[in-house]
Amino acid sequence: MPSYIVDVVVVVLLVGLAVTMLVKAIRIVPEYQRLVVFRLGRALGARGPGLVLLIPFVDRGVVVDLRERFFDVTPQTTITADNAQLAIDFLVYSKIVDALSSVLNVEKYEGASRGIAITTLRAVVGSMLLDDVLAKREQINDTLRGKLDEVTNRWGIKVTAVEIREISTTREIHEAMTRQMSAERTRRAMVTEAEGQRAATIRVAEGKKQATILEAEGAREAALLRAQGFASALDAIFAVAHTIDDKTMSLQYLDMLKSMGANPATKIVVPLELASLVRPFVEHIAGATGPREEIPLAESRH
Repeated sequence: MPSYIVDVVVVVLLVGLAVTMLVKAIRIVPEYQRLVVFRLGRALGARGPGLVLLIPFVDRGVVVDLRERFFDVTPQTTITADNAQLAIDFLVYSKIVDALSSVLNVEKYEGASRGIAITTLRAVVGSMLLDDVLAKREQINDTLRGKLDEVTNRWGIKVTAVEIREISTTREIHEAMTRQMSAERTRRAMVTEAEGQRAATIRVAEGKKQATILEAEGAREAALLRAQGFASALDAIFAVAHTIDDKTMSLQYLDMLKSMGANPATKIVVPLELASLVRPFVEHIAGATGPREEIPLAESRH
């Protein structure tokens, strides 16, 4: 073999070795990743982002992705505190916050997180009643997230959210829930109707009350107006009475005696103060109609 061919082969091998060592020595780490470096089996720490230099065949790098990820937990059979059987599946969202711990403290952290999520779900659902499980999804999500986060924290993993996707029940439980919802709707309708009747009764009573009050106020005002009119009439009579003289009063007395004379009674009672005034007229009337007895009223003594 010619010597120049040997030289070419050697050069090619050297170039290839140099390229290989260069590839192993230079690593470019993206912003969302970290490179955990091991030198002869000893952890040096997490490197990146950017350019990271390694010693070929001495250093080894493990890539860790820091982006948030999720895994699906298939439907799991659980039993509530009141012995109701449910099938629940949910999603777990997590991300690595400590790249070195996620490599050193756990192997296949996603599978380990899934196993803890399943056991935690069964423990949480087993301590609750069926109605609470169906009505308090957010509370179950928060409880699962908190318990998972306590465990995965030592792995350098943060559980950001747990979301229950579906809760399935058996046919018997579903039929019982349907009957319960129908009874609850009937009860609410009856309560609403009773409240409406009560409100209508209250409104009618308030209307009657207002009508009675208005009627009483109207009667009071009418009585007040009548009293005011009577008082005004009395004032007018009193004012007119002040203008009457003695002659006018005498004529009034004579008219009164005339009407008394038409009475068939045999006795006529005349006030003592008017005896002198009406005596001649009484004698005249007595002579015309027959004898009558006159009983003058005595003067009042104080």
